[in-house]
Amino acid sequence: MKKTIFTGAAVALVTPFLEDGSVNYKKLEELIEYQISNSTDAIVACGTTGEASTLTDDEHKEVIRFTVEKVAGRIPVIAGTGSNDTAYSLELSQFAKEVGADAHLQVTPYYNKTTQKGLIKHFEYVADRVDLPMILYNVPGRTGMNILPETYGELCKHPNIVAAKEANGDVAALVKTMDICGDELDIYSGDDGLIVPMMSLGAKGVISVLSNIRPKETHEICQLFMDGKIAESAKMQKAYNNLINALFIETNPIPVKTALNVLGFEVGECRLPLCEMSEANLEKLKKYL
Repeated sequence: MKKTIFTGAAVALVTPFLEDGSVNYKKLEELIEYQISNSTDAIVACGTTGEASTLTDDEHKEVIRFTVEKVAGRIPVIAGTGSNDTAYSLELSQFAKEVGADAHLQVTPYYNKTTQKGLIKHFEYVADRVDLPMILYNVPGRTGMNILPETYGELCKHPNIVAAKEANGDVAALVKTMDICGDELDIYSGDDGLIVPMMSLGAKGVISVLSNIRPKETHEICQLFMDGKIAESAKMQKAYNNLINALFIETNPIPVKTALNVLGFEVGECRLPLCEMSEANLEKLKKYL
């Protein structure tokens, strides 16, 4: 049985920007402290929500390094180091290991895509060369790639591949994956709307967008479930359903960054090609905030 990286709610943290579009490190530190003081169980830096795809190489590395430094071992830091270029994934993952990240998050290769055999070769190539726990990230809606249960079955045999953030919405496939992999692969929900359903099947928690604005509450949904208070956990899940839906009314992270700005966090805008929300959707978001 492999060591679990975290249980509960990890925040997929936004990357704040200044008006000139550069990374706002002062604000990033504030966000980190806000998350830790509000019971977040782990921090993911440079994931999809962190706009990793539009960070420069230097920015990507510096955000990871800065986050590790400021968290200072208080909770796990998971570095988003996945890419559609295997060599670049390796470079980023080696850097994350060097600066002290606790794990790295590897998204399926997007755009150029690959076969299931190619997925195995891609992930194992990085895992063979970086002695750091790897979390696979399956989000077909963003990448056009889906990890099949049988592929998970092969990947979980690698000692460094320890978990998966699963966001394909296919519960039947998830059950099959869990049956094949058993204790060799921890599962985290990649959908805030499915935290309780996935934990009921054995997931360890969630890697969450909602946690950016409701960290304590997202943690509590998970903690109540783990404490056996399942009805209370489910009640909270349902109570936040409208807000969760509003956070995905446009492409993530447009709504969650907008929400943070509405709440006074001043995290700046998204980088193009992501742009400001429509007025109609902004009003819906404000309603549920």
